[in-house]
Amino acid sequence: MSQTADLRADAQGLGHALPALLAQAQHLAGSLSFGAHGRRRAGAGDAFWQYRPAMAGDVAQSIDWRRSAKTDAPYVRQREWQALNTVALWADGAQSMRFASKGMVSKSERAQLLALALAVALLRGGERVGWVHAGPAKTGRAQLGQMLAQLADLPRTDDYGAAMTGANRADHIVYLSDFLGPMAGLQSAMTAAADRGARGILLQILDPAEESFPYAGRTVFLSMGGSLRHETQSAADLRAAYQARLAARKDELAALARRLGWGYFVHQTDRPPLDAYIWAHHAISGAMR
Repeated sequence: MSQTADLRADAQGLGHALPALLAQAQHLAGSLSFGAHGRRRAGAGDAFWQYRPAMAGDVAQSIDWRRSAKTDAPYVRQREWQALNTVALWADGAQSMRFASKGMVSKSERAQLLALALAVALLRGGERVGWVHAGPAKTGRAQLGQMLAQLADLPRTDDYGAAMTGANRADHIVYLSDFLGPMAGLQSAMTAAADRGARGILLQILDPAEESFPYAGRTVFLSMGGSLRHETQSAADLRAAYQARLAARKDELAALARRLGWGYFVHQTDRPPLDAYIWAHHAISGAMR
């Protein structure tokens, strides 16, 4: 089967799986919700902010007569201006994300589930949300359906993904990937976002086999896209060097995130998705505050 046919089959398979994926995401999002984020100043919103003495020009409807009855002067009840955040999500669609060891979901499935769960919760909280690769970010229930449809448009041609640009107006960016490819694109995208004041999180998703390297004897390693191949007669001899290189990549990601004020978390697909969702929820909520 040609690569084009493979990609078409993947897109069709994803289309059939989307309703179930959305149901899982909505269930996961129900465990934690994003609330409105106040700007600590008067403005449009539902939350009470403060009382202030009425001034010339205030309409009668704005006066809180119950509060005013306690004094000799009329008072206006002010609401707090609610911040509307813009969040851009990127669920890596590269070929490497299709990898899954026996009995595990693929990294791509887990990334899409977590991204959609965050989108559901953020939209419920009134935020603007969208994919980095398909804008603009919007609010409302209709945006969730649009984002679900746009999942099939994720680039899937490369063996390893490079963090996509395009979230130029986002306040917060969420990258979900295995981050096993070249670092230059990710560094460039994160630095550009940080320079304009945006913050974000890196959620690295790995298969347990990628952590433990359980291979021994003669083994042929082939990248998911087929562009890389390595054969060895003793895979176990590569374990220490491989794990050292993976640890170095994690350290590089953590250092980059720390330098730019981003969050970084490693999630294995044999762990419950709730673990990663809770971390990401708290990280985004903290950045919004």
